[in-house]
This record gives sequence, structure tokens and C-alpha cells, in this order.
Amino acid sequence: MAKEKPGHYSGEDIQVLEGLEAVRKRPSMYIGSTGPRGLHHLVYEVVDNSVDEALAGFCDTIDVTIHEDNAITVQDNGRGIPVDKHPKEKIPTVEVVLTILHAGGKFGDGGYKVSGGLHGVGVSCVNALSTRLEAEVCRDGELYKMAFERGKTVEKLKKNGKCKKTGTRITFWADPEIFTETTVYDRDILSKRLRELAFLNKDLKITLTDEREVGEDGKPVSEVFKYSGGIVDFIKFLNNGKTVLNSKPIYFEAEGEDATVEVAMQWSDNYSTNSVMAFANNINTIEGGTHMDGFKTAVTRTINNYARSKGILKEKDSNLSGDDCREGLAAIISVKMRDPQFEGQTKTKLGNTEMNQIVSSAVSQGLGEFLEENPAPAKRIVQKASAALKAREAARKARDATRRKGVLDSFSMPGKLADCASKNAEESELFIVEGDSAGGSAKQARDRKYQAILPLRGKILNVEKVGQHRALSSETISSLITAIGTNFGEDFDAEKARYHRIVIMTDADVDGAHIQILLLTFFYRYMPELINRGYIYIAQPPLYGIKEGKKKIKYCFNDDALAEAMKAYPEDKKPTVQRYKGLGEMDPDQLWETTMEPAKRVMLQVSIEDAAEAERVVSELMGEQVEPRKEFIQKHAKDVRFLDI
Repeated sequence: MAKEKPGHYSGEDIQVLEGLEAVRKRPSMYIGSTGPRGLHHLVYEVVDNSVDEALAGFCDTIDVTIHEDNAITVQDNGRGIPVDKHPKEKIPTVEVVLTILHAGGKFGDGGYKVSGGLHGVGVSCVNALSTRLEAEVCRDGELYKMAFERGKTVEKLKKNGKCKKTGTRITFWADPEIFTETTVYDRDILSKRLRELAFLNKDLKITLTDEREVGEDGKPVSEVFKYSGGIVDFIKFLNNGKTVLNSKPIYFEAEGEDATVEVAMQWSDNYSTNSVMAFANNINTIEGGTHMDGFKTAVTRTINNYARSKGILKEKDSNLSGDDCREGLAAIISVKMRDPQFEGQTKTKLGNTEMNQIVSSAVSQGLGEFLEENPAPAKRIVQKASAALKAREAARKARDATRRKGVLDSFSMPGKLADCASKNAEESELFIVEGDSAGGSAKQARDRKYQAILPLRGKILNVEKVGQHRALSSETISSLITAIGTNFGEDFDAEKARYHRIVIMTDADVDGAHIQILLLTFFYRYMPELINRGYIYIAQPPLYGIKEGKKKIKYCFNDDALAEAMKAYPEDKKPTVQRYKGLGEMDPDQLWETTMEPAKRVMLQVSIEDAAEAERVVSELMGEQVEPRKEFIQKHAKDVRFLDI
């Protein structure tokens, strides 16, 4: 993207769309939730403003600090928010930006050519949801400062000294009246998003400092994210620990009239076909869109053309499918444009029709040139796709064979499945239960109208290590696919899901945790859309039961809860505590009351907050390579919470 310097950026460039009144009344409409996700979203909104300055070519350093009291400071070395009087609002422009929703340089023609935070709600929303926000701006050699409380100006803009550089510094305290669940930030969540932004914006330096924790050097813990390789470094991060087919990631870029495209690609011997990530103006478009469609079409066409031109694919051979060509592929598509149009369930699907052709042309040329100029890795890539084709045909034969036997026939559900009476997927629940004994208890405990039970025998296959045809030969996996009803791969259709709550219910021990991980790996690789839609849950059965009399039992879900509950009893009258290691130890009434009854149960909803981290961790922990797994265990051994010895 060409840099627009010098940048005319003043009050005239700030266009006001609407006021701020409704934000405090209905915060979830603006930031998604008032839980931890919404809390962290506040930080992203402020950081997005600084990234916009970087995209425009005026900022290369962003510092994010978590203070001891969980206040957040975001500082950049951009031009500084304009402080001149706004021509329409007749107040300082910085006050307009911080107090009026959707006021910003990204909406007018004179401000930002490309903006990352367009689908968000702006720093004014952060202001409205903070007990206090302080803004400092360095412009024209002067330091300006003003302050707000719950969106209202309490300290008017005033000069507060001199400064040599330019930039903006925003400090805010999230309002506990809004964020009732927590106002404590998770450094890991913030670091993942900041790392992603640094990958997507080559040479942008982002520092995250956590003053709540002191390192061995006596200073606050700090992480620096800066990648001179940009999305090429992103690909290396994703493929860390994998055996790659092209040692150097393929990289190319192209520029359209109002858009730029960057693409990085690298194949590994992995079986995954869902390691392609697409971004539009730094926003992770998890539902894909026109840029993703253009990419997929071009990759499939280019590899097939190359394979036929070199005689690797014979005339009688079938064409390689899109899944064949993308098996083992990790790719980043990053497009930046003036006016992105987002759609889809979560507004993370790009709808700009012109991006299909721009990306398709860029990939056809860039990938085509790489294949022609690098015959050795090109041959390995095509052979990998050819092997995937053979495996797919073997899987199809296996699927047809099992369908003939009734295993994958939608009219022949798995024998062990105790289905529910309801045919309404929105109210139906499937409990995937470890073992026949627990399955028996669950079948007796359930509400037959809307709760189905599928018991599993033993551990399921680790699908990260096997191809589709091998996975389909597993009765457990074919039963899962059949019961859920969506099929998988190219035939996957999320709309055919028979249950909108699929609950993994395993014992609270190491074996149970292992089965959980194997099932989550299966869903992540074969049905990621179900995770994106929020259909996958993990049951949280209690760990302890405190017996109070003959029949009354008080349940505790973790060690902390048990310790707290035990304080209520005198030392000489401590009750009996039972540790539930298996679901089968509970009678049906207990299982219903603690784990299955909607009014009382506790469940974790599985989400993919950070697709890049999920991809890397699944590959590291579940893949063929031992060394990355060993390193992970050594690194995180001190963090272990439950050890079953």
C-alpha cells in the first residue's frame, strides 16, 4: 500500500455519524458481550486506532501496558489525534473522537485510505464503558491532555507541557458496573491478538508490558512483537515443528485500484485442510468470503494445470480437488482495502466482489511462477495432492461400503445412540459420554425429549496422525459423523447438524482429559464450523460431593470450591468428602442434578479465539513430531493444575 505523505489530517477529516447515548444501556450490542471477551475487545478498539496510523504510514511503534490496577494504556508514535476545533461540532476534534460514536478519520475521504477497526465501534465506546479515560496527544510540539468519566468530559482539553515527538496515549479503566464478571485482563489473550497484528503489519513493533507480574530481572514482564518478514514469519510460526515440503514459504503481493493483496503459502506433510487463514484490514475473516474464494479457486486451478503440463497427472486421471490441493497447506491471505464490506453470522465474512478476481489473479501468477521455477518442491507438492486424491477415493469407497452396511446412512443411526424425541436441532443436545457404564447412567438420567446419549468405547483415533480413509475405518468416528448428521470434508453442511449443543462428557481424570482432547482435535479438523457456531461444549461434572446427612450432598466443582465449603464446618465435625473420579460413580439422579439439568449444570463452550494459536498447538501436541510436544510439556510443567497419580 502506497504511503500517503505528507498526511493532511485535521478536524475537517473527522465525519460524525451518530451519538453515544445507547452504549452504556446496551453494551453487548456494541462490544459483543460484557464478559471477558468484551473486556478484551476494549483494548483491541484502542489498538486498532494506532494500527490505522501504521497502515497510513505514520506510526511504527505501539506500546500496550496492563497496570497493577488493571488499567490499560495504549501509546503510539503516530500523528496524534487532531486537537483543532471540529468544524461541525465546535469542540476539539479529539473530544469528538472520544465522545461521539462512529466519529473517526476512517469514515471520510480525507482521513485513512485503509482502516483496520471499521467493523468495530471506536474508542468512544471504550470511553463510554470506562469509569475514567485519560487522553494525551503530542502534536506541533505541544502536549495536550483531557479526561472523561463514563463517557462524559470532566477535564477539558488543555496544554500540559512540551513534547518533541508526535503520538497519542490513551489510558482507561473498564467500568465494573458494566463488566460485572471481571475487569481483570488475561495477558495471554492480549498477546495473541497483538502478535497477530504484528505479523500482519510488517516491521510494526508492538510491546505488551504487564506491571502486575515482575520477571527475574525485577522489571515488569514484557513481550515485544516485531516481524520483518510479516506474514512469511506468520507461516513459519504456524508450521513450527512440522516437516515442510517447500522450505522457504511462497510469498507474493499484488495491488489493485483501492486494494493490496499479500499471500504467503507453505505445505507440510500434515493431513489438515483447514490451515488457511484470511484477513481483511487486519480482521480475521473466519467465515471466509470473496478473497478466500478467489484464493481456493486459483490454487486448485494452478496446481492442476501444472500437474497436467508436466505429465504428473495423466489424461485418464481425475482432477485434483480443492481439498487435495490444500491438504497440508498453511496459508495467510491478507487484503487491505478502502471500503471492506463484512457480512455473515459474525460479520467476519468479506463480501467485496472485486476481491475474488484480484486475489485469484495474484495467486495464479505468484503460485504458477513458483511451481515453474522450483521443480523439486513443486513435484513434492503435487505428489502430496495426488496422495490426498488416492486417499480421498479410498475414503469414498470406505464411506460407500459402510453406507451400504448402514453405518453412515442417515436412516440408520449408530446402535449405541440413544436419540432424543425432538427433531428440532435448536433445542436438541447430544452428550458424548466416555464408557458404557457412564453411558448407562446418562441414558437413565437424561430428559428423553431433547437429550441424546452416545457412549464411546475406549479412546478415539487421533485424526491429526491419520488420513481420512484411516479415520473412517474407525467405528467410533463414523458413529460420531453419522449421529451429528453434517457429514464432513467437501460434503460437510453445518445446516444439517441434528443437535445445536454437542456436549463432551468425560471422567475428571487423565484418561477423561485425553479423550476430551482427541474429540476436540476431531471437531477442529473435521467440523471446525461447529466450533465457530458455538455448538461444542464440555460438561463440568463436580469433582467432590460433601455428604450432609444421609441423603443431602453438597457438590463442589474444583479444589478451591471444596476448601471454601469446608470452612463452614467446625474442626470436630468435618463431613465425609467423596472424590468423583468417574461419571459411573454417580447414580442417574446425581448425574442429572449436577451435570445434565440445564438450570443447574456448568458447561464450557468451546471457541477458537485465536485460530493461529489453535492451529499451532493442535499440530504440536497431536502431530507426529515428538520434539515440539516435549518442549511444550517442559515449558508448561509448572502450570499444571491437576495431576492424577
